[in-house]
Amino acid sequence: MRFSHPSRLAQAIVAVALALVLVACGADDPPAPTEPPAARPTTRPTFTPMVPGEAPSTDPTEPAAPDPTVQAGAAPTDPSQPALPPAKPLRMASPEYGMQAFMWWRPEVASRDLQAIRDAGFTWVKVGFGWRDIEGAGKGVFDWSRTDLIVEQANAEGIDLLVRVDHQPAWTGGGFPLNGPPDDLQDLADFLTALASRYRGRIRAYQVWNEPNLAREWGGRVPDPGAFVQMLRASHGAIKAADPNAMVISGGLSPTGSWTDDARPDDWFLRSMYEAMGGNSTGFLDVLGAHGAGYKSPPEIDPAEVEANPELGGHRAFAFRRIEDLRAIMVEYGDEDKQVALLEFGYTSDPRPESPYNWHAVSEETKAEYLVRAYQFARENWSPWIGVMSLIYMADPDWTPDDEQYWWAITTPSYPELDPRPAYTALKEMAK
Repeated sequence: MRFSHPSRLAQAIVAVALALVLVACGADDPPAPTEPPAARPTTRPTFTPMVPGEAPSTDPTEPAAPDPTVQAGAAPTDPSQPALPPAKPLRMASPEYGMQAFMWWRPEVASRDLQAIRDAGFTWVKVGFGWRDIEGAGKGVFDWSRTDLIVEQANAEGIDLLVRVDHQPAWTGGGFPLNGPPDDLQDLADFLTALASRYRGRIRAYQVWNEPNLAREWGGRVPDPGAFVQMLRASHGAIKAADPNAMVISGGLSPTGSWTDDARPDDWFLRSMYEAMGGNSTGFLDVLGAHGAGYKSPPEIDPAEVEANPELGGHRAFAFRRIEDLRAIMVEYGDEDKQVALLEFGYTSDPRPESPYNWHAVSEETKAEYLVRAYQFARENWSPWIGVMSLIYMADPDWTPDDEQYWWAITTPSYPELDPRPAYTALKEMAK
């Protein structure tokens, strides 16, 4: 569908609606960006500082290697466990191909979707491991029943696991109803030690938190790059001590240019992270996580062209190639040898006039074309620094057209048969 040039009133309505969705919507896709007020300084970060080289008060780095017999989990060498998958390097092929799937509650759907991912020639699945769903009953009280099955299923299909860890238990404090940092980072470190010990050699990558530059993912507080850096350091130390071969990826930054109490621009947030890390990400992350959505534009379009065109959003954050801006900051700080993981990206076909995502909806056929072209562009232009690119989503079978996620998916919610949309078919046929 072709959109006419929006009026100033229409643009204002869209901007207000997208700002409200930050708080009202639980979806993971990015909000509408707005420029920071001219009078407000943006060059200095307003975050929790860290002295370069100084560990946070809850620093769990360099703990003793986990005893494989402790209750944190059975060791890979346990004869009752299946053989470990071959160890893979931290350096990924450029790119590698992933999809996000919903495997938690319905193992029969998880099994089907994993086979569909494999049959499409994709080698990664991204899955959420909600901390509260595993250790929600109390500190040290773990329920591994669902995670054991997910890991077993993925390993059996030869699919690499990218596990997103967030959603803190109520007992960790903060009073956050959805997603926010714990009062004591040691609680998170202890959980990650248990998790990475139990699945040592079976989970290839861990994503630490999600979109920390949005208040809705940071306990409703103003996003804090310095506090997030401390979380990364605690998490990296715990995971690497338990499983040195596991990859630690920073939570994907939402591509937004907004400067409000609800959001901070992703490029500002990343630069502030580097300042808090003392200009050196060693010991904090192995791979930088980013999010990207093309919104209304084809993936190849220059962000400067999107910025200059109000019909396309009028900001660089509305371009799929926004990730290049983040990459430039990495290079500036000497991190050119580290890769970027695109942890979420996609296009929506949302037809609902009242939806804040409707203004950038594309047809299912265009979604298919743009996703294929996004992978092709990355392979031709972002190698060798781009790593796994995980698209959204294999549909949760319980979604309905009233759910905004329904319209981002590449399949239609169904069971037992898989109901592919044009995007799934095109991605399956795409050269890898």
